[in-house]
Amino acid sequence: MNILKNRTFQIAAALAALMAATRFNHFGSAVSLPDASYAIFFLAGLFLGRARGAAMILLALLAGAVLVDCYAINFQNVSAWCVTPAYGLLQLAYIVLWLMGRSFAPHHALNLRGFLNLGLMTVAAGSVAFWIANVAFFLFAGYFGNMTFGEYVAGVVAYQVSYVVVMLVYVALAAGVQSVFGNPSRSRAITA
Repeated sequence: MNILKNRTFQIAAALAALMAATRFNHFGSAVSLPDASYAIFFLAGLFLGRARGAAMILLALLAGAVLVDCYAINFQNVSAWCVTPAYGLLQLAYIVLWLMGRSFAPHHALNLRGFLNLGLMTVAAGSVAFWIANVAFFLFAGYFGNMTFGEYVAGVVAYQVSYVVVMLVYVALAAGVQSVFGNPSRSRAITA
């Protein structure tokens, strides 16, 4: 039962549960929250990137994302349109989010300036991940043979704002929880 009291386990389990609850719908709907995957990988890097077993936590979250997608496609009638050869590079976007969260962790502070810096890093990380995923999709999905890269960018750039805003909301909520319940990145369970 000690593992259930371990802060690393609690945060990893909360992030995995959030992924399982939100990954079915990118933009959300009247009955579902928008996909929190970008925020999940960023927050995992931020709070768990230096934990013992951090690489295993990252691999578990990556595998979890694939498993949720397989479940959604096979049992929830979610379209498999995005599952192309580019899908593997989506994992790269998630790893970059995790690395950006991990690199920001030593600079993260529970004060106004810290929250503003967290917001800026969240916007930067979300934007980088968005473009990694979308450039990979353009190059490897096999759907855009007659479209120039410029035409593709013009078509997807409008979606960047929604992806980043959703990520920003989830990260802000996590920062709010962190400010109420303490700083998990300073916990001995996290850094041990």
